[in-house]
Formats: sequence, C-alpha cells, structure tokens
Amino acid sequence: MKKLFIYTIAACAFFIKASAQDKETPPAGGQPHDFKLSEKRVTKLPNGLKTTMVHYGNVPKVTISLIVSTGSIDESAKEIGLAELTGRMIEQGSMKMDFKTLSKKVAAMGGTVFVSVGKEEINIGGSVLSEFAPEFIAAIADVIRNPAMPAKELNRLKENMKRDLAVDMTVPQSIAQEKFRKALFKNHPYGRYFSSAEMIDGFTLEKVKKFYDKNFGAKRSSIYLAGKFDDATVAAAINKAFGTWKPGPEITNIPVDYTAKGQDTAVINRKDAPQTTLMIGLPTPGPKSKDYVTMYVTNSILGGSFGSRITSNIRESKGYTYSPFSSILNRRTASVWSEVADVTSEHTIDALQEIEKEINRLRDEPPSEKELKGIQNYIAGVFVLQNSTPNGIINQLQFLDKYGLPDSYLTNFVKNVNAVTPQQVSDMVKNYLDYKKMTVVMVGDEQSIKKQIEEKMPKKAF
Repeated sequence: MKKLFIYTIAACAFFIKASAQDKETPPAGGQPHDFKLSEKRVTKLPNGLKTTMVHYGNVPKVTISLIVSTGSIDESAKEIGLAELTGRMIEQGSMKMDFKTLSKKVAAMGGTVFVSVGKEEINIGGSVLSEFAPEFIAAIADVIRNPAMPAKELNRLKENMKRDLAVDMTVPQSIAQEKFRKALFKNHPYGRYFSSAEMIDGFTLEKVKKFYDKNFGAKRSSIYLAGKFDDATVAAAINKAFGTWKPGPEITNIPVDYTAKGQDTAVINRKDAPQTTLMIGLPTPGPKSKDYVTMYVTNSILGGSFGSRITSNIRESKGYTYSPFSSILNRRTASVWSEVADVTSEHTIDALQEIEKEINRLRDEPPSEKELKGIQNYIAGVFVLQNSTPNGIINQLQFLDKYGLPDSYLTNFVKNVNAVTPQQVSDMVKNYLDYKKMTVVMVGDEQSIKKQIEEKMPKKAF
C-alpha cells in the first residue's frame, strides 16, 4: 500500500508538471463534406397522397412519418386552439384501437409511435423493425382516417389545455412571443398565439369533428420513409391503407402583407421583475429566396451560435444575460429573424443598445475571413450531423417539400455555405436587418424600463 501511495503521488506530480507546460495546439478539424442524399423514390396516389422513400443505413428498422399540412393556420380568429384540441383527440386512437393499445402493439414491433401538432402540420409516425413496416402503416392510417374522437375524453383534454394556457401566460418568453407576432402579423393566423379559457370552453365535439372533416385529407398529406424496407411491399401497404382516403382540400397558403414603417416598440409590465425578456426582429428572406443560405450564415455570426457576436457581447463580456440567441423562424409564407434574451432588469436598455451596436457593426464592417470560416465549419458540421439519422433525413425531405425546393438545396448546402463571402454577410445586414425597422418587445418592470429610456435614450419616445 505504501509503494502504491508513493507511485500515485509521483504520477500526480508528473501530471501537474505536464499540465503546467505549454499545451500543444490541437490539429485543425477536418473539412465537412457535402451531404449526399440517398436516391429517393417519390410517388403519388390518385387521391393526392404523396409518398417519399429513401433507403438509409444498415440497421433493419424503418422510420415512417405521416404529415398532414393543417394546424392553427386553418383556424378562425374565434377558434384559436381548435387544431391543437383536434390533434389531442386524434391522439386518443382509432375506432378499433385506443392509443395506449396501439403503443403496446407498436412496442411489440420493436418501435414507438407519436402524434404531434404544430402551427402548420400534424404529424403521426414512429420507427419499427423493417418487417413490421406494412403493419405500422396500416395502424397510423387507421388512426388518421378513423379517429375515435371519444366524447368522454373531451373535457379532460380541454382542462389540460386551459392549465397549459394558464402557465404559458405567466412565462415571459411566451408573453413576448405573443406580443411580437401580433405586432408583426396583425390579423394573419401567424399573428395568433394565445387562445383563451373562454374559447377552449366553447369547443364541442361537433366543432372538433367539423375541423377534422374540413381540413384532413390526402391532398394535404405526405408519408415519408427512411431506413431499411422493401419498396414493393411498402408501396402496396400505402396504397391499401390510404388509397381510398378522401382527397380533401388543397394546402392553405395565406400571403403575409408586411410593410416595415419604422420601429414598433412594446413594453409589457411585470412589476418588480428581476429580469426583462427582450425580443427584437423583423421578417427576412425565407428558404425559397436566393439569399436564404447567406442569411442563415449571417444569423449564426450575429446571434445564432454560442460564439456569435451578440452572445459574446451581452453574455460573455457584459454579463447582462445567460442564454441569448437569435434564430430564423420559417413558416410557409413568411420567415422572421429575431433575437431573444432574458437580461437583468437594470441593464434592459444597455442590452438593447449593445444588440443594436453589433447589428450595425456587422453592417458596416464585414467579418474577417477567420471568423467567417469558423462559423461556416460550425454550420456545415451541424448540418451533416442532423442528417445522420432517419429522422433527420425525413425532416430535410419535408423541408424541401414544404418550401418547394430541389434536392440540390441539400446536396449543395455545405458548398453554398462555404461560398458565402464576408462582404455578402455585411450586405445581408444592410439589406434585411435594419434595426430601425425592427419590432422590439420588452417584458419586465415598466417603471425601471421607462427610467432607463429617459436616462440613456432621451431622444427616443417611450
């Protein structure tokens, strides 16, 4: 034991000595390669249902996702939340099998099943062993085509929605989102965020069924498969399960009428709040635009990565916030760039001024080649990793379909990211990120914010 102790001390001493020496610079990371999309097979049934199949990997499993392009986009202003309730009712299962029984059945297939409801899509899918692909396809078709809509579950689901709503309406970031979207999109469905307890109370089983009958059908639906499977067997299963489904309506596309007339600032009071939630942004080019990839890179430099300029400034240097971030939110007919940060209350206006400074600095001074290359490698690496699973592949395929993009968008993405120049980044800010035209939302102590505005921004109206 004594010798062992001596040897341990000696080893520790050696480690400390080695650590004290100058560390060698690690080798540069490898250059991310272009993403190569496996050959895909696309077919369409006479009723309009689209199928996209991609063979991926060697594991004998297949991921299957049925996406119906409907959601809150198809709600009226008096029925916010009806799409979500419809999705929750669908999640209860089909007339033949409740969802709990279905989940157990799918587990026996070596997989899982889920239902999710978004703003523009309702998705039902999962992963199973390859041999069970036809059976799984039949099961999800049964759920989406023949939902049980059990009346006994309606009140429970409505109460759950009201509880979720009550919580969301106390969360500063949710409050900021609601005000931000309403300011940008006014009466467009994209501008609606919160429902109300009164609206939810008014939802009946008849209204749920009416929304389902009006908005679900084959024309709005696509089924995606990625993994190992037999093409002919899967195609036959899809035709059998969905071939007689009603066509239904076309996908809803409501144009957004947005004209920036100057900065729109809103303050939502949270008396004595120790933090202020900031949300700043405006509409920007979407995936269909030739500028989208360059805008994507610009966002990553400005605020969309951990080493971005705004993050380095107000988090690392100033210590105003812990987790600021910027992002591009894409919808079918609109895209929005925004920066979000929870900042200490006394530094609300300081943080806003620093964000404005970083936006203007990137507008006036292109980034260095070194800074840009670091961001490009980061984006390319994340992109390749995102596409390293069947789920990732399906997400990308759906992205292509939703925005009408060619396969080359994926296969050339890394190449196009690396082709962005420093001047192009600066031009993106000049052309699209004018701080003076941004909507600014502040959720925090109004008196504190007002005092800071008077002291630090005397020439700007409150």
